[in-house]
Amino acid sequence: MRMFKVAPLSWCALGAITLASEVALDLVPGVGAAAAKVIVPVVECGMLIGATALDRGARLEIRFATAAFRARPAALAAIVLSALLVTAVETIVAYALTGANLLAEPNDPRLNGTTLAAVVGAGTLASLPVAFVPFAALLEGASFIRAFAASLHGFALNVAPLVMFGALALVLTMIGLVLLWGVGLIAVFPLLTAASYAAWKDVYTPVIPALKP
Repeated sequence: MRMFKVAPLSWCALGAITLASEVALDLVPGVGAAAAKVIVPVVECGMLIGATALDRGARLEIRFATAAFRARPAALAAIVLSALLVTAVETIVAYALTGANLLAEPNDPRLNGTTLAAVVGAGTLASLPVAFVPFAALLEGASFIRAFAASLHGFALNVAPLVMFGALALVLTMIGLVLLWGVGLIAVFPLLTAASYAAWKDVYTPVIPALKP
């Protein structure tokens, strides 16, 4: 929260860009929903870069929304794969509970409040072992395999607190989905990113890399 309060408008602008990119891609017939699962996680990483900037005393800038697209191919692959693993779990749970296909129709009417909470909860739980993959790949320059290994190791050493973190993230996400038909996610995304950044620093005590212009 302290990091968020430094630049709340810029944080919300980055959250809005992330949300808008997902909504816009979901509206594209056919491949839009699937494309969103690949593109949006990279857009979201702009907030990780923004958190690093604030931590170094720099400004949080809107241009960070596209900064992750210039990352190394191995880093992009790690970011996307970690997101796709979570998507796979959510898709399987949604189909098992309702028969809905999230990749074809992310706004399927069969996804009521209870079912949506179950799907998001499953995705949140699945995300915990790979939660630090983007940090390792993007901010520490770790290789593809090393990024996953480091994230799994960090999770194994901190299962209980990370599960608690995931539960709080689930609550915030559901609140964000309910507020103004999902507009609340504009603030939830940055809050969770800042909290994840703090967790990453607590677990790994990294040397914060210099920012590139």
